[in-house]
Amino acid sequence: MKYLIAGLGNIGQEYANTRHNIGFIVADALVLEGKVSFATDRYADVSRIKFKARTLVVIKPSTYMNLSGKAIKYWLEKEKIPLENLLVITDDIALPLGSIRLRAKGGDGGHNGLIHIIETLNTSNFSRLRIGIGDDFAKGYQIDYVLGKWTKNEEVIMIPKINTAVEIIKSYTTIGLSRTMNVYNKQ
Repeated sequence: MKYLIAGLGNIGQEYANTRHNIGFIVADALVLEGKVSFATDRYADVSRIKFKARTLVVIKPSTYMNLSGKAIKYWLEKEKIPLENLLVITDDIALPLGSIRLRAKGGDGGHNGLIHIIETLNTSNFSRLRIGIGDDFAKGYQIDYVLGKWTKNEEVIMIPKINTAVEIIKSYTTIGLSRTMNVYNKQ
């Protein structure tokens, strides 16, 4: 059993530890826990984790957020991973800070990374782990907010949520989507 775990974010030091890069942050935590590391490859930094007789191909696309679909499509095809074994980790301003929701499918919610993935794969039927970054910004300042660094107060809330997200990913790959949603979406 193989899974593609795609953490969304933007490459480059200027985007490190920004709200929009929570997908990268969770992917980093998953790889760190797996005691492996990333290697730069085509369209992404890639790592492989062996977990309970499963292979998790973890990617952080190097295509920038708005072209995330290119990397995801490439790695699904290269690794021969079925679409039902794709999990995309993304930030979500529609969820309160620190909320985590696992979904089987859904719309793009105006998220440019999801828009490109849906267009590239020609479907919205893929699992996503949505991590709430809140919407504490004035009208017209959404871009500044999502590309902004975490405040100290936000970090206090988010650091434990990163560990929860890693547990959700491991659960998703072992007991499946439905059972994992039943356990974690109620928290």
